[in-house]
Amino acid sequence: MERVCVFIDGSNFYYGLKSLNLNNKKLDFFKLGELLAGKKRKLIRVYYYNAPLDQAMNKEKYKAQQRFFEELKKTKKVSIILCRMQKRKVDGRIIYAVKEDDIRIAVDMLRYAYNNAYDTAILVSGDGDFVPAVTAVQELGKSVEHAYFKIGHSYHLRQICDDSFLLDKKFIKKCLKE
Repeated sequence: MERVCVFIDGSNFYYGLKSLNLNNKKLDFFKLGELLAGKKRKLIRVYYYNAPLDQAMNKEKYKAQQRFFEELKKTKKVSIILCRMQKRKVDGRIIYAVKEDDIRIAVDMLRYAYNNAYDTAILVSGDGDFVPAVTAVQELGKSVEHAYFKIGHSYHLRQICDDSFLLDKKFIKKCLKE
């Protein structure tokens, strides 16, 4: 049976959900992984990458995110990989950016492909920076599929992957907790 690992760019995923007005809904990430893998393939693991918010910036959002992370940690076949949040001042305003997430996703996709942990990787991100990593994984004989939201997706990433599919409201609603 074909083995599948799902790699989720958490920040990208959050904004995709937000574009569908679903960011306040509770999602079952195991169910998401199972649906992405499909019935004829075996889901090995879902890897979710994100960074903790700055507690000083907004305590309520920070607490809500921490609850979300704790819930994810308890979810069957889901691993959460926390990166770092970088604070910057731009034009007198403080902004935050998730750092290390893309490189960690790329490294993990390659490492697990090299270690033969999966046959197919499903990358949930719209970031075109993943193209070299996808190509490297494919050179190791693995397939890479791309799941993306309508907003913020890379045409080039879609073209280089073995398959691509849109994460629309109808699909995401199947993954909501009841």
